[in-house]
Amino acid sequence: MKSNKIIYLDNQSTTPLDPNVLESMMPYLTSSFGNPASNSHILGWEAAEAIEIAREDISKLINSNTNEIIFTSGATESINLALKGLFSLKNNATHIITTNIEHTAVNDVLNFLKNQNIDISYLPVDKDGLINLKQFEKEINKNTCLCTVIHGNNEIGSIQPIKKIGAICKKNNIIFHVDASQTLGKINIDVEDMNIDLLSISSHKIYGPKGIGALYLKRKNPRIELAPLFHGGGHERGLRSGTLAPHNIVGFGTACLIAKNEVHLNKIKIKAMTDRLLNGLRKLFPKLIVNGSLTERIDGNLNITFPKHSAEQLMMKMTEIACSTGSACTSSIPKPSHVLLAIGLNKEQINNTIRFGIGKFNTLEEIDNVINLFEQKIIGA
Repeated sequence: MKSNKIIYLDNQSTTPLDPNVLESMMPYLTSSFGNPASNSHILGWEAAEAIEIAREDISKLINSNTNEIIFTSGATESINLALKGLFSLKNNATHIITTNIEHTAVNDVLNFLKNQNIDISYLPVDKDGLINLKQFEKEINKNTCLCTVIHGNNEIGSIQPIKKIGAICKKNNIIFHVDASQTLGKINIDVEDMNIDLLSISSHKIYGPKGIGALYLKRKNPRIELAPLFHGGGHERGLRSGTLAPHNIVGFGTACLIAKNEVHLNKIKIKAMTDRLLNGLRKLFPKLIVNGSLTERIDGNLNITFPKHSAEQLMMKMTEIACSTGSACTSSIPKPSHVLLAIGLNKEQINNTIRFGIGKFNTLEEIDNVINLFEQKIIGA
């Protein structure tokens, strides 16, 4: 239940569950509770059918075939399955190209692969958090097998030119993996048009339940083969064994269906709130810095440096606002954000930086309240 006291502006970390998603999930927690692998009675059939409907709703959102969707526990597992699963089979592949602003879920897997004698090239980004495509092409060599790129950055919101990267990968017979955790349901993703071979996505970033995600796995032209991370039952075409959770999968499918229907309306609404918050804060803090591209950016993401104001102190004074100093996956690690370092911020600037994540359930009234809180508790203090 949403608190009346807290204004939630951390939607890059996770999103609240859409009530319509919750409603769609409930039957599979109560009456239709069967194991989808039980093929000898109606409760199993109902669960299995619901899963396939959800698989179809997810595939429609990214323009894939239903048999190319593999359910996982979330984007982190999808990334592990994609990258480790690929290199478990490609013994002659020795080179990966990526960026220096990837999510920790990707970086940690790449560090693992480094120890398996895989060479990694990290493309730098400019001050807006975007890679240089010419530099990308220069990094390609005869051993390059994979390129993995985050679509929309979770900290600064910058959106990479995925279609152009995909075209370069296709021309050079390089498998292309995209971490689309932050962009699914917010901007158009077409895996065919963008030449994406592997796509990692998560439910809880689009108002669906936590604990469920998926990996898109291209099945033809080319057909991508992966080795499973673990074994036991051969579920999900032998790639992800374990009893499926119909309630979570149905919730994910419903969230994707809603996102497909609402994407344009949400974009307009969220952009209006984002602009309002930025303009209001700029009046109070004329020297504030917005980190990341102002044009190629996820709507709702505002990563702001407040000169001479510690982010930690700001947040301690305004406990009514739930926001973030960085990625939720790394917030417990006492070191500067690698993303903010990559775009040129120094340690002091990083310590003065807050990420606001605006979502579809926020309101203009909440945004005005946030601006008023800054004015009263910081400017007027």
